[in-house]
Amino acid sequence: MADAVDHSTRHMTAPEDRIPFFQKFIYSMGSLANDSQAAFIGPMIIILNLGLGVNPLLVGIIGCIPRIFDALIDPIVGYCSDNARTKYGRRRPFIFLGAITAGICYALMFQLHRGHSEMYYIWYVLIFQVLFFIGFTCYSIPWIALGYELTPDYHERTRLQSFSKIFAQIPWLIAPWCWIIMYNKNWFPNPETGDADVVLGARVLAIIIGACIIGFGILPAIFNKEHFANLPKPKKKNPLKNLFKGIAITFKNKLFVKICAVTFLIFNGFMLSSTFIAYVIFFYVFKNAPSLDAAYGSGGKLLGYYGTFSAICTIGVVALIPWLSRKMGKRNTFFVTIPISIIGYALKWIGYNQGQPYLLLICAPFITFGLGSLFTLTLSMVADVCDIDELETGERREGMFSAVYWWMVKLGLAIASLIGGALLTGTGFHQEAGLGQPDETLLWMRILDITIPIVTSIVAIFIIKTFDISEDKAHEVRRQLEERRGKA
Repeated sequence: MADAVDHSTRHMTAPEDRIPFFQKFIYSMGSLANDSQAAFIGPMIIILNLGLGVNPLLVGIIGCIPRIFDALIDPIVGYCSDNARTKYGRRRPFIFLGAITAGICYALMFQLHRGHSEMYYIWYVLIFQVLFFIGFTCYSIPWIALGYELTPDYHERTRLQSFSKIFAQIPWLIAPWCWIIMYNKNWFPNPETGDADVVLGARVLAIIIGACIIGFGILPAIFNKEHFANLPKPKKKNPLKNLFKGIAITFKNKLFVKICAVTFLIFNGFMLSSTFIAYVIFFYVFKNAPSLDAAYGSGGKLLGYYGTFSAICTIGVVALIPWLSRKMGKRNTFFVTIPISIIGYALKWIGYNQGQPYLLLICAPFITFGLGSLFTLTLSMVADVCDIDELETGERREGMFSAVYWWMVKLGLAIASLIGGALLTGTGFHQEAGLGQPDETLLWMRILDITIPIVTSIVAIFIIKTFDISEDKAHEVRRQLEERRGKA
């Protein structure tokens, strides 16, 4: 990696560029709402298959269609947020209303009861998931765009994202315990069978999560200050024409497209891998459990410990990233973190151990270097790109960049959900077979779980090598912008 050395001058952050602690804290509270949907929706949607018997391929379709719809409206919300002019600012009204809408729809999405047809469950969850993602997009895109504009400093942007991502790990600390919470016989008993009623557990948990999305999500709208809230009103123009023009201009930024590609590969490689982990634990690691109920109980605990330990490790990684970035540069930090995560994925082959199930925990500290560094660095880099874009176009378009970035992520999630469901079905998995899944099925589950994120991470490394941004370049862009704004 000798050609990737960053020879930029190290710049100190000026006191006036520091984000006040209260502002940083309130913005980071928004990350609790932002990450709650990503952390909880996957572990909870599994009840459609393991609780209500819906075909896993159909579950994958349910996860795919709303995310495609969600991805399509991202640029619209980004464009509206960039061009809105209200007495409350450009971003805050969207954040406030979006958080409330998303929280209500999330709670309603899992109000399911046994005794209905498979198609009923599909349409019910599909409709409310589409409505949820509409509301959530109205929250998340402006909230992320708000973070881009809180400071103009190269390093303070990374520190903000690091601080925010530490708080974002709180939902990930809890989410791995979703199954064990929903499958608790004492809290959610099924009077007919005497076992736990996982569907009842999902109904209650969804209401709690929905309330948290509302509570934490509205805080940035109330307390955060917008630095570009009082921009001049945009000239009257054809909104539809300029929406597509804005998207086209955004995609012409090669550095931004590379950032999107790296995120697409690393994050969705991880998400595809996550499709299989619960199934591998339940049906392979605990294959020799005395009953399926025992496998679910023991597997749920392992999932909980693994997920919580991963979140704790991620907090450590995220806290380390600003220091590494200052020493090495944002790009070169990836050359340390991504190879470490590849080692972690490879270790899963021995971590999935029927004799020592908790050997899986050794993988977590390595794997978390990938995701822990990904969004901390890429979101900071997108903020740098927004400055370059302003220098070229004369407009502040954080909303559009935020929208297109997450459009790429969500499109990948939709594809990952569809492919994940198809691959799970292709392995030969049948829920009704219980612990009697064929050995070939279990083998393919482990192979796909391990190899997919390794391949996507390797491809991402080659893209990262072509990044062309440095601390010196970012500061020079800022100098030119401030000089031009001063003249204006």
